[in-house]
Amino acid sequence: MLRGLDISDMLIIDRLELAFQPGLNVLTGETGAGKSILLDSLGFVLGWRGRADLVRQGAAQGEVTAWFDLPDGHPAHAVLQEAGLPNSDELILRRINTADGRKTAWVNDRRCSGEVLRALSDTLVELHGQHDDRGLLNPRGHRDILDEFGNLGPRKAAVRTAWAAVGKARKALDKAETAMEAIRAEEEFLRHAVGELDQLAPEPGEEAQLDTRRRLMQAAERIRSDVVKAYEILGYDGAEGAMNNALRWLEGAVDKAEGTLDSAITALGRAMVELDEAQSGIVAAIDGLSFNPIELEEAEERLFAIRALARKHDVAADDLAVFADSLREKLSALDAGDADLADLREALTEAEATYDTAAADLSQARTKAAGKLDKAVSAELAPLKMDRAVFETRITDETAGPEGRDAVAFTVATNPGAPAGPLNKIASGGELSRFLLALKVCLAGGQAGLTMIFDEIDRGVGGATADAVGRRLKALAEGGQVLVVTHSPQVAALGAHHWQVSKSVNKGMTTSRVTPLDAPARVDEVARMLAGDQVTDAARAAAEALLDG
Repeated sequence: MLRGLDISDMLIIDRLELAFQPGLNVLTGETGAGKSILLDSLGFVLGWRGRADLVRQGAAQGEVTAWFDLPDGHPAHAVLQEAGLPNSDELILRRINTADGRKTAWVNDRRCSGEVLRALSDTLVELHGQHDDRGLLNPRGHRDILDEFGNLGPRKAAVRTAWAAVGKARKALDKAETAMEAIRAEEEFLRHAVGELDQLAPEPGEEAQLDTRRRLMQAAERIRSDVVKAYEILGYDGAEGAMNNALRWLEGAVDKAEGTLDSAITALGRAMVELDEAQSGIVAAIDGLSFNPIELEEAEERLFAIRALARKHDVAADDLAVFADSLREKLSALDAGDADLADLREALTEAEATYDTAAADLSQARTKAAGKLDKAVSAELAPLKMDRAVFETRITDETAGPEGRDAVAFTVATNPGAPAGPLNKIASGGELSRFLLALKVCLAGGQAGLTMIFDEIDRGVGGATADAVGRRLKALAEGGQVLVVTHSPQVAALGAHHWQVSKSVNKGMTTSRVTPLDAPARVDEVARMLAGDQVTDAARAAAEALLDG
């Protein structure tokens, strides 16, 4: 609820402070007194896009401050929290416009962007008038308005969820199909490569083993010759025979040596043991160096084949087995791809069916809600002296989306037999105002905490129709807050709070001021609205009658 508005150096306002109240607040005054400036100033602090030349002539900057009460649960709290701004039961907006056009805004003394201001304004204030392109006259918002009227939030949520599921299923299918196309493009290569790898069947570490074996076999002939020579020298005809003879001779002389040969005999025995071990090792080496020339050829062929395949696929030889596994996985995916794609297509079909069901349910609910809204608006039009006009909520098909398959537009026919069309193209000024008011009365539920502003919505009507407009506005303001800029005495007389907007010229400078009116002053103002410049006793009497209800 708007509690106050402080304006400095904006257009013809030098300084103005207003304190608004709950209920129906009316602002009256002569044409050009500055009523629209108040709305321009409020729109400025709310971040609305409007006229650029707002700073009063001669001033360095203009400034507007507005403060609002925010009850618990007010949607503005969520906007403040998301923007990381201070959040309490009072909201203070301040915005400055310098003479050179620079704008700066604060929310609860914290700098913020115009985008945040506009997001807050959507939860705080709703403007209605003949030039209102943000609310009921904007066809893009009619579907949301109908959904709110019909309490269709849960059904819309179901449609959004189903639409998201369709998107997810379609994305999964597209991804799988793209992957399958890529695999099919290299299918011939995959099958040939896997065939080569399977035929060769390389194992990790095999290349190093083959290389070592090959080099060993290549040098085996020369090495074996030297080793055999060493074996022969150490054999019976060489070192072994000599050591046996020496040991035999020493053992024959040991009895007469008085123990001097014992250590030598022992050492020679140990040498005989070591020599035997050496001979055994040499024999084993000779056996290992024996090879079949065909074996060398086969080892070289396999080694060269492994290395060639590694170069071909640009992988290390030890990684060929892992690489082969990865290719087999691709082939497996290809072989199983048709089944997987079938499952994904079935999932998409099921998701689309769920969406179709949810969208059809929402469409049916919208059609039902549209009938109720048309009936409710028609009931409101009768007291507004438009009982012959026809209001119709038209629902047509549109491309499926997260909000369903329905396009919604409010249309009117002002006279029987006349063609129906959009609100802002068919209705005249006065008719349009009354259509908007009737709609707003029907849609007012569930908008607690929202300040509604009607800018000369009673233009073009008078007498009993103006009285009916005023009474609808008064009913709309019950339990909330409505601000009305009006030239109608019937509407002004029904206000709970009344301000007069006037302007004066002092030393060549025009300024506007707003004065709260007490009971006697209200009589004078309503009388002026009835009679014009010359206020008569009869006009005052009529004003008192209007104010008495």
